[in-house]
Amino acid sequence: MTRMLAMLLMSTAVAAPALAASITNNDAEAVVLTIVENGSRSELAVGAGQTETVCPSGCFVTLPNGDRVALHGDETVEISGGAAVIK
Repeated sequence: MTRMLAMLLMSTAVAAPALAASITNNDAEAVVLTIVENGSRSELAVGAGQTETVCPSGCFVTLPNGDRVALHGDETVEISGGAAVIK
């Protein structure tokens, strides 16, 4: 029984990050994004060529060009020229 419970918890922990949004910075310089999730505001720096995983339960993201987008947690976002393309 303990083994089964441990396997269930491990599979849940592994599956959770797959439901988060993925943000890739294709620009040559780092960008700083403002993220509002569950009423909590934070800033996230994404380096050139890096990918970050955010917003597993949805959030609002303010991009470097000032655009604000709502993410549900299953999108792929690519930043290029300070603007985002959401897939």
